[in-house]
Amino acid sequence: MKISILNLFMIFSIALQSYAQNNYKWFDETLPFEERADLLIEAMTLKEKVAQFLNETPAVPRLGVPEYNWWNESLHGIARNGKATIFPQGIAMGATFNPDLIQEMTTAISDEGRAKFKIAQAMNNKGLYAGLTFWSPNVNIFRDPRWGRGQETYGEDPFLTSKIGVAYVKGLQGNDSKYFKATACAKHFAVHSGPEELRHSFNASPSKLDLYETYLPAFEALVKEGNVQGVMGAYNAVYGDPSCSSEFLLDELLKKQWGFNGYIVSDCGALGDILKGHKKAKTVEEAVALAMNAGVNLNCGWVYQNIQSAIDQNLITEELVNERLKQLFLIRFKLGFFDKAESNPFNNVTSEVINSDEHKDLARKVAQQSIVLLKNKDNILPLDKNIKTLYITGPFSSSSNILMANYYGMSANLVTVLEGVTDKVSLGTSLNYRQGVLPFNKNLNPLNWAPKVAGQVEATIVVVGISNEIEGEEVDAIASEHKGDRKDLKLPQSQIDYIKELCEHKKGPIILVLGTGSPVSLEEVEPLVDAVVCMWYPGEQGGNAVADVLFGDVAPSGHLPITFPKNVEQLPAFDDYNMKGRTYKYMTKEPMYPFGFGLSYTSSEFSNITSNTKSVKEGNELNISVDVKNNGKKDFEEVVQAYLVPIDGPGYLPMYSLKGFERISLKAGETKKVDFRFNTEQLNQINLEGEKVWMKGTYKIIISNALPSKRSIELGSAKPIETIIKLK
Repeated sequence: MKISILNLFMIFSIALQSYAQNNYKWFDETLPFEERADLLIEAMTLKEKVAQFLNETPAVPRLGVPEYNWWNESLHGIARNGKATIFPQGIAMGATFNPDLIQEMTTAISDEGRAKFKIAQAMNNKGLYAGLTFWSPNVNIFRDPRWGRGQETYGEDPFLTSKIGVAYVKGLQGNDSKYFKATACAKHFAVHSGPEELRHSFNASPSKLDLYETYLPAFEALVKEGNVQGVMGAYNAVYGDPSCSSEFLLDELLKKQWGFNGYIVSDCGALGDILKGHKKAKTVEEAVALAMNAGVNLNCGWVYQNIQSAIDQNLITEELVNERLKQLFLIRFKLGFFDKAESNPFNNVTSEVINSDEHKDLARKVAQQSIVLLKNKDNILPLDKNIKTLYITGPFSSSSNILMANYYGMSANLVTVLEGVTDKVSLGTSLNYRQGVLPFNKNLNPLNWAPKVAGQVEATIVVVGISNEIEGEEVDAIASEHKGDRKDLKLPQSQIDYIKELCEHKKGPIILVLGTGSPVSLEEVEPLVDAVVCMWYPGEQGGNAVADVLFGDVAPSGHLPITFPKNVEQLPAFDDYNMKGRTYKYMTKEPMYPFGFGLSYTSSEFSNITSNTKSVKEGNELNISVDVKNNGKKDFEEVVQAYLVPIDGPGYLPMYSLKGFERISLKAGETKKVDFRFNTEQLNQINLEGEKVWMKGTYKIIISNALPSKRSIELGSAKPIETIIKLK
């Protein structure tokens, strides 16, 4: 029998691995991880060490160190690695206002990740997207609705983003006292939200107020509350220093002030931007030194190929290399890579979890809770399943692409809106379907019968929107002229014209279903249609979830995690990172749909607001309770929101600040008491120096189911209820 050189090498490598595991102390599971990492690094040569700092790390067979690729994605399900459950996109998670559900979802994602990792290891797939270090979630603030990657975030509010983000991390990383099931990575640190085409050279210089009030809270929460194990440095610079070489961001804030003890990875290619985009280094070795001194452990890119050269030029030391490498190996130890398989409880996960029925049901539930009902004229929704004639049309009515967003996995269970509706209606319903219009271009054939069908049916469902072809990351949105960002907020003109044609011919109501990852201006079409349902990018079960809502099996309960402006003219300049005029906190212009807004098939009423005190001293707790009643005849889930509103005090304070929220279920006619408890930390506010302080003054605590504004009430939200308190 002939044995190839490759087979001989593999046999030799396996023998070396076995020898190492039986003879080296870093495989001794009775020792602390810290000691084991030190022992391993001490045994490595400098050449072996410097090879470990790129995302694709080679094996060190003589020491039993396996090959490992750090780069994996799990934004809304295991991504780019074959079969996996596709959950709704990040912005939809924000719309659920349900951290518990998101933690349940990421527990499922990490189960699938563990199972897929075991299978990949067994077939010797140790490459890209096959590991357990997931570079998610994206907790940047959706500062400007034109940003193509805003869809990945949880919206515009730091408090909501923090709560959803912490839940995401906890579910992904697991709750074992010794091992991580997987590791999460908070990105992109920091002050990053477009424009995409400028991201490699842009310098963000926010005020200290905006930095600490808006841009940093979610990252701080993920470190302090979520124990997130990874942080990804952004492409852009902050205060003149590239994020990935900023000692202020990575050392002073992240490590010294917040106590971060995980690993820092560069965004892919970001260390090259230190040299080429920001021009803060004259040589690649200087870029190495700037990043490594600041705290970057791992380079997704090419710059850290030159670590040895930087050492030779006395720009960094081997001691620093050891320090940065230890943090990387600690992650691998905590994931159980150097321990027996049976020692790690997460290795008990089996392949049956991957895209299981249970996970598909969970994807459907997340989508259901994320769908936002924005308009329902004359209560035309929900539709009757026994409707005699129904027309479904629009460029995305049969599209699976609209379900997936970006950073997605593969599933054989993609359910389009057309499929979901078809499965929902009676077998006797005359259901007609035509796409009707191209998504982004005018129809070439002027003889288009599709709009006229709306005049022949009892109701028309038109599915419109944008997609990952229009909005996304710089390198992905193939139909975007602005590298993934949008120039305006309107639907493509072809879709606007088609909606108008449908409305000209309509016999029954027109229900507009909107697929999007960001706010869309509906100025031209909203007055013409009878109902508007925002489904976001709803994941593989999106069509079923939309049908569940349209036909009343589930009452809509999603609420907007971001303001929908009327048009782009209401926005400040895209590259202006000042928060003035942005988000519900500082926007003075009347929006189309306010933050927190969402209708349902019933209405709620707030009453009997009480507080434990009217005067709160620093160090004391404020307790607020309110009764919430379901006034209708349908069961539903309400999102109760608590806002802090200043009456006096400094003029720079936000007009509103979301300080608490709770999703509750209410039977028809039922009343529940909801309690909010605020300690000093929660009531502190940011001053002009960026300090979190006790801000004395008079405030309102307003409880509502949307931003407590005139516009929300006009659109049908519940009447808010308030109490006045003094912070002394």
